Amino acid sequence: MNHPGRIIVVGDVITDVVAMLSGPLVTGSDTPARIRFSGGGQAANTAAWIAAQGSDVTLVGAIGDDEAGRDRVAELERAGVRCAVDRHEGYPTGTVIVLTTDGERTMASQRGANLRLSAAHVDGALAAAPDAAHLHLSAYTLLDAASRGAGLRALAAARERGLTTSVDAASAAPLRRVGAAFLTWVRDVDLLLVNTDEATVLAGGLDPAAQARALSATARAVVVKRGAAGALWVDRSGPVVTAEARRVVAVDVTGAGDAFAAGLLTAWLAGADRRTALDRAGDLGALAVTTVGARPAA
Repeated sequence: MNHPGRIIVVGDVITDVVAMLSGPLVTGSDTPARIRFSGGGQAANTAAWIAAQGSDVTLVGAIGDDEAGRDRVAELERAGVRCAVDRHEGYPTGTVIVLTTDGERTMASQRGANLRLSAAHVDGALAAAPDAAHLHLSAYTLLDAASRGAGLRALAAARERGLTTSVDAASAAPLRRVGAAFLTWVRDVDLLLVNTDEATVLAGGLDPAAQARALSATARAVVVKRGAAGALWVDRSGPVVTAEARRVVAVDVTGAGDAFAAGLLTAWLAGADRRTALDRAGDLGALAVTTVGARPAA
């Protein structure tokens, strides 16, 4: 396979506060948990997993001018990610509280300085990466009005420069809030990644293959991540390609979708066929759920 050019990843940089609950959350009382602070954010996680595959990657995002932001950038740089981040005084670096139990996760988010990401900063970061071949956008950037302009500009600028594009749909609840407008924002991207909940929000209560077919009217190709049921890939023309999930014992599902995206993109951009790309994505997703935290092990 070919070695892909630089991958530009645009989106959130976050501090994750992960609480692995001992059982169901007891509302109004105490629930024992193991708690850990670490780097997170869909875009930052994906960039870290891409770097771990030996691919050149630049993360474009925004942080606060604070200790948390400096720590997030330092750990990404140690992982091999080139960081093109804009620092904003007076705004905190984003934070997410992640509650995990029984293979599920619930998140409470403060996007903080991520909301300050600007179209001008995105343009500057792309201009500084003449070796870029692909742009991957975390849809969190599109799903909030404050950062939407940066997300839209990222996709437009990538097309102007001849880069291929992909979007990870991010999260079902904010997708539901913005509604059908999302599909206009991502029209004609080369690859749209959705999980089963996101696919249902965007395409209705169809079976996964039918949902992907419906969404392929918007994106040139659609990948549906189905967790333990595996994944499937649908192009605008051609058969549905499916892959089974790896059978592993899940320890922490945080970041599994981001690892999946990294495996998919690095394989696909290197020239792998769709099934091989899905298999590689599944390998990394399985590795992620057997590891505590959203990033590759050091």
